[in-house]
Amino acid sequence: MTMAGPVYVTAMGKFLPGAPVGNDQVEDHIGRVGGKASRLRARILRQNGIRTRHYATPRDGEAPLWNHDLAARAVSDALARGPVAAGDVELLAAATSQGDLLAPGFASMVHGALRLPPCEIASLHGVCSSGVMALQAAYRAVAAGHKANAVAVASELASRFFRPHLFEATREFRETGRISFEAEFLRFMLSDGAGAAVLENRPAERGLSLRVEWIDLVSYADRLDVCMYAGARKDDGGALVRSWHEYPGVCEAARDGALLLMQDVGLLDNIVTLGVGRYFELVQQGRIRPSEVDWLACHYSSHVFRGRILELLQEGGAAIPEERWFTNLYTKGNTGSASIYIMLEELLNDGHLRPGQKVLCMVPESGRFVVSFMMLTVVGEAKAPVDDVLPAAPASPLPAQQGDDLRAVLTRQLATVWVEFETSLRRVPIVDKIHRRTLRTEDYRLLLLNLRQQVVEGARWIARAASSLTRDELGLRSEFIRHAAEEHRDYQMLEKDFVSVGGMLPEIQEAEKNVGSEALSAWMLHRASQENPLDLLGAMFVIEGLGTRVAGPWARAIQGQLGLRDDQVSFLRYHGANDERHFERLHHALEGGRLTPALVARIVKTARVTARLYRLQLEELGNC
Repeated sequence: MTMAGPVYVTAMGKFLPGAPVGNDQVEDHIGRVGGKASRLRARILRQNGIRTRHYATPRDGEAPLWNHDLAARAVSDALARGPVAAGDVELLAAATSQGDLLAPGFASMVHGALRLPPCEIASLHGVCSSGVMALQAAYRAVAAGHKANAVAVASELASRFFRPHLFEATREFRETGRISFEAEFLRFMLSDGAGAAVLENRPAERGLSLRVEWIDLVSYADRLDVCMYAGARKDDGGALVRSWHEYPGVCEAARDGALLLMQDVGLLDNIVTLGVGRYFELVQQGRIRPSEVDWLACHYSSHVFRGRILELLQEGGAAIPEERWFTNLYTKGNTGSASIYIMLEELLNDGHLRPGQKVLCMVPESGRFVVSFMMLTVVGEAKAPVDDVLPAAPASPLPAQQGDDLRAVLTRQLATVWVEFETSLRRVPIVDKIHRRTLRTEDYRLLLLNLRQQVVEGARWIARAASSLTRDELGLRSEFIRHAAEEHRDYQMLEKDFVSVGGMLPEIQEAEKNVGSEALSAWMLHRASQENPLDLLGAMFVIEGLGTRVAGPWARAIQGQLGLRDDQVSFLRYHGANDERHFERLHHALEGGRLTPALVARIVKTARVTARLYRLQLEELGNC
């Protein structure tokens, strides 16, 4: 698409219903299930860090608010603050997780509530990222020259999903008097609110505007299952099995829990990995330069995710200093798709910004995993002296390592490889069975039998790599040899586990490599035979990463499904506890100026090839 010109956010507005609600008042507003205080409330609130939030729960004598009412009030607030009159709006893009009606679209309801003259509309449905989708629709229309202005709005009325009778009607509550963690989790995570933005093809004549540099939104629904959802039920294996409209009636759907807003917490951590992985890709593309970002408006649903995101950014040498992060999660609550609007509204309208600053917005979504980013530049004249708003930024905001340091570049690129590898693994049949809790004992035996042949080769290729190092790399040779010595008997744990679940020792000892194992072993020995094969760090990153991030969860899942003892999953448990130490030691071996751009490229390619062949090994179980 040919862009006609720049686009500016010239006004922001919000609507937060009711007075702020503190943690000790939450259940007074959303109600107590079964008349009892929640046993999980304190734990969930402690993790998410939210202190106050807003609910649209009507008080005595008040008419209930609709979701489109919240959106309309946010739009009215934005229009009152900017140069566009209500009668001149050319496009209204409205987003929400759940509209008020099954039909018509949400934007139609917002348009009607506002009583705007006839205009173009767009309804965007999703979870958190749907708000960015609305902004993107408005941005593209104005940038392409189709519209001179547009309004984007996002609104959530999540509290209607938290009414006690929805939980009390379920078969689970009637039989046990409890509700699952997956069902109760979001009761204390989400709240109500709306935010709106006015976009134009020119900046406001007075005050500050935000020039939209770019918007990037990527769905990863091909890699992972549904995580946050409403209107269906999952089986014990995590698969969606029945939609609410397939039941004989609404009451039957409610009894089965199909009307609850649910979070599959076992999948939730993937949003951090995917979000940071996409961030690194944008850094590599030059679209994000961390040292130039003055504000990171990051939508995270819970405080616990903040530390994980920051740690990964620091490891990748692309962190934005924490003092430049902005969120109002703790005081405004998690309002889903409206959260990024409510953050930007406070930044813009409360005097935090000054001309020339860069604002990076990050909005990950756990619905079925969408990651979105937006870059804004502050233009215009500040309403208050800069000294009264924000202290001057330090001359050197980032440590030297976080510039173009090769180790930082390597870490970012390896992180991208890992995100692609880990998420693609879930599509492998044996891994899918583990995650869906449909694994059988014979499946576990087959996995052990096929892994054993490649593990036997592991010490061999490490030793070969050590022998391929020249005299200049004697220090690194000792690290390789030590690593080989620690790994060379790993296969015995596999054999013991195999026999403990009904396998015969000769069977696993005499088995041939499968097609994927043959390819993986040949590749590893080929690379190990090259002079100074330092690129094998990429292979170790993948294989040891499997131990660090995957082996432990697999061990626990397999134990739980098959009722096994610790000593029957000893191989997976051992690597889950020890592989991080192995990789760290080898990573430190690259210190001392060994890295060059060419070596970084070789390490990353070796990691990518190794990841693909390891996945092939798991795909080809039994195919010898």
